[in-house]
Amino acid sequence: MLRPHPTGKEIKLNPNKMLVSKTDPKGVIVFGNENFTEVSGYKECELIGTPHNILRHPDMPRAIFYLMWESIKNGRNIMAVVKNLAKNGDHYWVTTDFEIKRDRDGKIRNYIAFRQAAPRDVIKTIEPLYSKMIEIEKADGMDASIEYLEKFLNEKHMSYNQYIEDLAKPKGLAGTLFAKMKSLFE
Repeated sequence: MLRPHPTGKEIKLNPNKMLVSKTDPKGVIVFGNENFTEVSGYKECELIGTPHNILRHPDMPRAIFYLMWESIKNGRNIMAVVKNLAKNGDHYWVTTDFEIKRDRDGKIRNYIAFRQAAPRDVIKTIEPLYSKMIEIEKADGMDASIEYLEKFLNEKHMSYNQYIEDLAKPKGLAGTLFAKMKSLFE
């Protein structure tokens, strides 16, 4: 499937709706809820069996996806702020939290990604960081981008996950509602 060209137009997400997808351990989509398919612009049949990176926006640093996959492949949850690309080329910003599902033997069976609209202030904070990382990746590769991110986070004495949780994790009533929505998919 051909990747669309970005239009520069943003899809405004309803902050009360959760976008949910489930992938196998290799990142192939096996489920997407109605909100996920609606916002992405793809029909469910177009998404099922397709690698999740079909939604990868070119403004997203590869290093962020590398960190996310390394974390969840090793059984550790991670929260991330992601700019996704819809089928029509529009984009949308989400805060993503993962659930790692295992079989009886403890082997990872699948990953469930729970996404909500990223707040405006979070986007304004994260965009310059991601832009700098993209610039570094184009010039010097992903390893240099990861090194830049590590230096940035070391100055804050935080991991990427801590930084994003501090920046974007729903708190108070919003956090309670997010946890309840997640529990519907367990």
